[in-house]
Amino acid sequence: MKPGNHTFSVSEFLLLGLSEQQGQQPLLFGIFLSMYLVTLVGNVVIILAIGSDPHLYTPMYFFLANFSLTDLCLSSTTVPRMLANILAHRHTITYAACLSQIYFFLWFIGLDVFLLAVMAYDRLVAICHPLRYTLVMSPRRCILLVVISLILSHSYSLTHTILLAQLSFCADNIIPHFFCELLPLLKLSCSNTYVNQCVLIYWGGALTILIPLLIIISYIRIVAAIVRIPSASGKWKAFSTCGSHLSAVCLFYVSAIGVYFIPSTDDSASKDRIAAVMYAVVTPLLNPFIYSLRNKDMKSALGRLLSRRAL
Repeated sequence: MKPGNHTFSVSEFLLLGLSEQQGQQPLLFGIFLSMYLVTLVGNVVIILAIGSDPHLYTPMYFFLANFSLTDLCLSSTTVPRMLANILAHRHTITYAACLSQIYFFLWFIGLDVFLLAVMAYDRLVAICHPLRYTLVMSPRRCILLVVISLILSHSYSLTHTILLAQLSFCADNIIPHFFCELLPLLKLSCSNTYVNQCVLIYWGGALTILIPLLIIISYIRIVAAIVRIPSASGKWKAFSTCGSHLSAVCLFYVSAIGVYFIPSTDDSASKDRIAAVMYAVVTPLLNPFIYSLRNKDMKSALGRLLSRRAL
């Protein structure tokens, strides 16, 4: 088929899910329903705690609220559809729904990455330039950083979706995944995917190499500044404000590296599914606990929020 042909014979795709064993479907449904509900409640509570507590009206918690909202949307892009497929015993997804899922999934993944970078910059300014912090991280600049993150992640998502829509899909429509993922779809296409692969390398390098490199450079400067603090209590206080963010960065990128940098094997499909579960389901689940349990201000705000709800 010619690369320029926009027609396709496949009107829907078959998602194999996490397991093809029918006996395991009720167990998977229970596990992922529980994980999704915890993710939903955890991130909503974080957003409500930040929004209802004037003590948390700071740039760091403004970015955290946006990060929690993004995690909630990321999990909602994949898990509800998978649960519905298990209940209906129907693992197909239409071509249009597949493209839509890829678009939103890539948007929220990209937004997660850019927000992690913005949060690293916020900690860099707070620790390395504390006297200029309120001036540099003004409300207007904080909103601007979030808007720029939205635009960049939208460009990343829209570019891949438009290029994917130009491809043709012929006889094979089986996706060895629990949601529509970009790499398996490129492998299914019977068109020339050279441009898609080039764009994937370009954006993938930016998101998985350039952004982590900027975060690492930020933390090198942060550690250098913390070492110069004379008191041990001051060092611990400065480091504690970074611990939650650093944990979230490590959790996200360790799973992403599992997809894009570990060489493929005969069981690469299973490896990709497990890694996708980590960064698309487990990471949004754990982030609320990381930020609430490791942060004294968040624990206080959550306590006040729960007290008001109880009253």
